[in-house]
Amino acid sequence: MITLLTGENSFEIERELTKIKAGFEGDIENISPDNLTLSNLPDILMGISLFNTKRLIVIRSLSDNKSIWSVFGDWVDKISDDIHLVLIEPKPDKRTSTYKSLKDKINLREFQSWTDRDMSKAEKWVIEEAKKLNFKIDNKDAQLLVRRVGVDQWNLYHALEKLALAGDISADVIKNIVEASPAENVFELFETALNGNLSKLKYMLNILEQTEDVFRLFALLSTQVFQLAVVANADKNDNVAKDFGIHPYVVSKLSSTAKRLNKGSITKIVKIFAEADDDMKISRAEPWLLVERALVKVASV
Repeated sequence: MITLLTGENSFEIERELTKIKAGFEGDIENISPDNLTLSNLPDILMGISLFNTKRLIVIRSLSDNKSIWSVFGDWVDKISDDIHLVLIEPKPDKRTSTYKSLKDKINLREFQSWTDRDMSKAEKWVIEEAKKLNFKIDNKDAQLLVRRVGVDQWNLYHALEKLALAGDISADVIKNIVEASPAENVFELFETALNGNLSKLKYMLNILEQTEDVFRLFALLSTQVFQLAVVANADKNDNVAKDFGIHPYVVSKLSSTAKRLNKGSITKIVKIFAEADDDMKISRAEPWLLVERALVKVASV
């Protein structure tokens, strides 16, 4: 039997692998593709253990070994029935003849990483995972946690592990224990600029300059500007959250901002960031200075 675990969601892949191992009775072998050669392949895939007839073999990124991967499809039908071979390939090249020959003969399980469109799914997952860690988190706090951490399951799980030691969960506990993701920091930064709070804005920029990549931060800010423009120009019948993959909470917050600002002001904000983007591309000034200049202009709109 061959199982192929694929996709970029390493958290779900590792959890699935743990389930497979837990349900297996026999030898478990982790083999590096670097140790595989055409000469030892028969012993690994057809050999029998001296102590057990059943074997579970785990090989990560076998496709990195080009000489083996190119002929591996020829070995699929030769693998012993007493062997459960688990291949972990985050991004297999589906154009290769080996993948095509494997596809219809294996147990294929694909795990895709979550995106911002999966925030509701992440919130439900957080509530269920908290139960497994023997504590309770309500819908509102789960929403706050996902907004603060993002949808990466590794980061969410590590945050839940911290909260499991905290006792009663509240918004203040989450904010004190769980570090905000760059996206959440940027959301607060943009909101501060929109509110015209220059002193807080400059303080936040000084802090972020020590920890964040300026180009990533600017890209996230640009996304916030785009989302504001979308919300401001949406028809009443449009489902902005679903159509554009914007979390309902973000839509709600930006809707309040859009009502406070007229469309002319929002157009000015879009132009401010378009000009800043052009300046970034030609290195007109130091990147952090360009970010600060753009946000100060937003604060004065």
